[in-house]
Amino acid sequence: ACLHMKGAVVLALASSAAALQCAPRRAPPAARAAPLTMVDDNPIGVGIIGAGRIGLVHLEALSSCPDARPVIISNPTLSKAKAAAETYPGMAWTSDDTEVINHPDVDAVWICSPSQFHAEQITAAANAGKDIFCEKPIATELDETIQSVLFAREKGVKLMVALQRRFDPNFMRVKSAIMDGEIGSPVQIRLTSRDPSPPPKKYVEGGGGIFKDMAIHDLDMARFLMASEPVAVLASGSCQVSPEISALEGPEAFDTANVMVRFANGKDAIIDVCRQAPYGYDQRAEVLGTKGMMMTDNMHPSTARILSDKFCGHADMPYDFFMSRYIAAYEAETVAFIDSIESASDAPVTGEDGVIALAMAIAAGLSAKEQRWVKLSEVLPALDGSMEGSPRLRKRDRLSAFLRSLGGARTSEPEPIPA
Repeated sequence: ACLHMKGAVVLALASSAAALQCAPRRAPPAARAAPLTMVDDNPIGVGIIGAGRIGLVHLEALSSCPDARPVIISNPTLSKAKAAAETYPGMAWTSDDTEVINHPDVDAVWICSPSQFHAEQITAAANAGKDIFCEKPIATELDETIQSVLFAREKGVKLMVALQRRFDPNFMRVKSAIMDGEIGSPVQIRLTSRDPSPPPKKYVEGGGGIFKDMAIHDLDMARFLMASEPVAVLASGSCQVSPEISALEGPEAFDTANVMVRFANGKDAIIDVCRQAPYGYDQRAEVLGTKGMMMTDNMHPSTARILSDKFCGHADMPYDFFMSRYIAAYEAETVAFIDSIESASDAPVTGEDGVIALAMAIAAGLSAKEQRWVKLSEVLPALDGSMEGSPRLRKRDRLSAFLRSLGGARTSEPEPIPA
């Protein structure tokens, strides 16, 4: 069913006491019996598009945020939206995403739909004046991604990209160590990302491949930790554990990949990813600094260990699913974006951050295909240093100016390996 199929909004029944606790931020619709007194600290009304797996994760995170109130959720399969909404008294459900966007009590829209619908929904939400939280990617193509980011800027709404690993307590601790000088300046960064088991072929096919649908998180994390802009990428890929995808096109045929990213500060990050790790969800980071080294370990359901004549080690294997591994990160990114709306500050992870992450993924795919270093300026021409702009400008303004300068230009000639 199409996401834009018109469907009646069905309101879940709630007691008058619950309704008072969920006072809307904006004028209540006519269906409500009486207007409620508006106060400055009313929670942000949120509409969610998509009641699939990730939509439910975000709904749970929003429900635990005291400054947010889930108002309505949509899904083409109405029963899924209804099942999700009925868990939260007073929440509405619909099969039509436009009813979420245009709901009078919705201040911000969480886009958790399939990737091919993101750009259109961003445009609609921005036109409606709603702040936007969007699951990655912003769009499936780079030009469309840039257009979406610029449109949100032009309409004066916030656009945050869901790169939740930036909010994971483990990675945040590494970032703070770098910023506070505990380990000195970064010399080298290593990131490992391995899933417990490969996804079905249907998920991989049409998703853009391992660099876009998996390694994009690690590429963004490398940039986040290095605090420098990417200059060039060298990548390789192969099919080692999922023979059923080996005949797919380009990076979609890879289930295993390695990436080296060269940054403007002359430092490198090395990333390895694989779609299968039989021992569990493997997510680790290591930063070598001029004064020391810091690394993270995998997360386990418990800290219990077994020591016997046959085994010494963790009693439980690492978490086997990203939603259990990163539950704290999902909650933290929710709070961070809601806080940015309330305080009128920049989104913690901007649309521009999403553009750069996607560009890095595209460069990695091109590198693996052509077996050479790919400069980021081949994918985003202005990433030749002009992005930095004036040091007097805020990062947001430099990036916005950079994106506006792009137009449709692309460089197709191969670039030499950077010195």
